Amino acid sequence: MTDPKETLEIQNVVASTAVGQELNLESVAMDLEGADFDRDKFPGIVYRVQDPDAAALIFRSGKIVCTGAESVPAVHEALEIVFGTLSDLGIDVSDNPDIEVQNVVTSGDLGESLNLNAIAIGLGLEDVEYEPEQFPGLVYRLDEPDVVMLLFGSGKTVITGGKIPADAEAATEVIISKLTDLGLFG
Repeated sequence: MTDPKETLEIQNVVASTAVGQELNLESVAMDLEGADFDRDKFPGIVYRVQDPDAAALIFRSGKIVCTGAESVPAVHEALEIVFGTLSDLGIDVSDNPDIEVQNVVTSGDLGESLNLNAIAIGLGLEDVEYEPEQFPGLVYRLDEPDVVMLLFGSGKTVITGGKIPADAEAATEVIISKLTDLGLFG
């Protein structure tokens, strides 16, 4: 059987940063080739970077949220491109803006079918949300690491809320240990 940690794949990394000044979004959007800006639909500019594939959401406050990257280094690379492009437009960007990873979303596979009803009871209702008529997955909130894990009957998982990729590995170890102790895995 494959180690479930080896099946983990980052699907999305979300990070935030700022350029340290307010921006005139109308002006930036006109000068920023490929920018998508419609104030009626979204309060910021959506600027897509092709390589690595990511989108930067640029707000009037100067805050920028990068989403869609498939790794932490890709987030940094995409934001460097955004910073360079904004600098080319005459916007003063500090040399090394802080980039804070907000969320690493990871998918995985535990490798066997799960009895979500038994898991919901076994893990305790204070940390679990399971309403199969509303959503086919069980939502499990872990304290350590501080993530939310979605478990599906197929054994597939989605882990969200991590700050580093290792959070998904730690969460997978925790769930396997708890389910094994409950006699519901392995």
